[in-house]
Amino acid sequence: MDFENVYIVTTVPEDHLEAVLDAISGAGGGIVGHYSHCAFTNAGVGRFKPSAEADPHSGEIGQINAEDEWRIETFCRHAIARDVVAAIRTAHPYEEPVVYVMPLLDI
Repeated sequence: MDFENVYIVTTVPEDHLEAVLDAISGAGGGIVGHYSHCAFTNAGVGRFKPSAEADPHSGEIGQINAEDEWRIETFCRHAIARDVVAAIRTAHPYEEPVVYVMPLLDI
């Protein structure tokens, strides 16, 4: 099956939400016709436990941490997905941001 677009999901603390959305748009993601910054966002709680080798943006090493985050759901053309993910990673404050990229079937 061929696909032209991908669905991208990541989470980010609220104080970096606009920067990550700007980075996505700047790389060509989240664009529909004459509209940029197209995304769905919703608040939630991210959970993680940093190892002794980690350098966490927030939370305590060796402890399970729960942090308020915003989930960003957006999309882009498959051809620029690597650029959009790189832009997310550059704008994101986390040492290891999780970014999901899934194909959107053309049906």
